Amino acid sequence: MEMLRAIGLMSGTSLDGVDAAWLETDGERVGRLGPSLTLPYDAALRADLRRLLDRAPALPRDDPGVAEVAARLTACHVEAVRAIGRPADIVGFHGQTILHRPDQRLTWQIGDAALLARGGGVRVAWDFRSADVAAGGEGAPLAPVYHVALAAPLPRPVAVLNIGGVANVTYIGADGAVLACDTGPGNGPLDDWAHRHGNDACDRDGELSAQGRVDAGVLARLLADPYLARPMPKSLDRLAFGATLAASGLAGLSPADGAATLVAFTAEAVARTLLPQAPRRWLVCGGGRHNPSLMTALRERLGAVAPVEAAGWDGDALEAQCFGFLAVRVLRGLPLSFPGTTGVERPLPGGRLSEP
Repeated sequence: MEMLRAIGLMSGTSLDGVDAAWLETDGERVGRLGPSLTLPYDAALRADLRRLLDRAPALPRDDPGVAEVAARLTACHVEAVRAIGRPADIVGFHGQTILHRPDQRLTWQIGDAALLARGGGVRVAWDFRSADVAAGGEGAPLAPVYHVALAAPLPRPVAVLNIGGVANVTYIGADGAVLACDTGPGNGPLDDWAHRHGNDACDRDGELSAQGRVDAGVLARLLADPYLARPMPKSLDRLAFGATLAASGLAGLSPADGAATLVAFTAEAVARTLLPQAPRRWLVCGGGRHNPSLMTALRERLGAVAPVEAAGWDGDALEAQCFGFLAVRVLRGLPLSFPGTTGVERPLPGGRLSEP
């Protein structure tokens, strides 16, 4: 099949900005990888997105406040497409998830694909998750099919661990079997904790958590959350652990000890994810790989852990590249999700297209 030029856009559960990446792909193979960038959200937009997250379960889809924030969010995505500075045949637009309840067959990503198509002057693929959720799948994660394409030359079994606001893993077995799930919290609770205690918007460079000690009692209560005992595939909302965090005693810890305990929570949740066989190595992408405390905790629990750059990949651009890859799959009618990745009964295409 002909290679197409795609721009992928991803605004993750960390709410920090939009990632954009250019690549060539036919939706099965990965060709040339081009420029990538991140446009941080301004403080007002980030705060408004967080308020939508908190209120989303009670909000109607046509709430005018949602439309206003979605228009500002989309304007950032238009800016990102233009800033990439390369022509594209299609754009993959994930939008911003503000609610994900697959058990209720609900998933909600905000963003105006028609506005993006007009502003960017290019066809846009969007709404990647709804078809899977409507068919009884988890709607997440969607990156595994891209991970498989990238990992084709790597020794197996191998695991690709993405740590954004939520953490998710793709396991590729020696026989080519692919399994995936959200493992548990990623940076989300740690970001919120650091921000609450005046340490920027995240535990930058692991400085706060490195000064603390893990509270074993609080950690045990966090790890008792029933989500962690569920078999894969499974997926999470950004705020899924809110009740568990509130009841754990975390609030009584010092800023440093709380951060250290949340790092341990993320790492232990990954370690408790039951895989068919121990991966030969874990490759980590997403913002979490920039936190030395978290990477150390993962190595202590998992063994061979390295950032995806060890395989020659760009961990900051990976998710955006993925949605460019998925956009071409939408165009070709290829499956986005699979029984082993989202629990859907059969490989399932999805997504919608908007023309400029």
